[in-house]
Amino acid sequence: MKEKILVSACLLGINCKYNGSSNQTKELERKFKHLALNYEILSVCPEELGGLATPREVAEINGEKVFTKSGKDVTEQFSKGAKICADLALKNGCKFAVLKSKSPSCGSEFIYDGTFSKTLKTGDGFTARALKQLGVKILDENFSLDDEINLII
Repeated sequence: MKEKILVSACLLGINCKYNGSSNQTKELERKFKHLALNYEILSVCPEELGGLATPREVAEINGEKVFTKSGKDVTEQFSKGAKICADLALKNGCKFAVLKSKSPSCGSEFIYDGTFSKTLKTGDGFTARALKQLGVKILDENFSLDDEINLII
């Protein structure tokens, strides 16, 4: 049985990004085909799992809450999606995940600062934070296939 990994659905070509598109590239398609040889890929969109529609208004973290650009508080949906993803990772024994960088759900290490000015700040999205608390290692879409070796250790 293959080890399972969580992957942001938008990176796999699923049109679940806030604007209704995906973040897949030819390079990502190649990387995920390679990973699929050794791992079972579990596709997740925490924002959809949390109850948000696609397309949806762009959102960013401000303090400990998530707001859309028009000021709507969507923290509850982001929290719910993060919990569902964390539960899925735990149930499936996921040791690592490949998540979309800078996202208020999936961003790891750097996220947008809540001003909607494309300014980054240090921090994790809700799902990345929940997964890290479980010990899941996080990669973003810029991962190298050489990183796979480091994840097994």
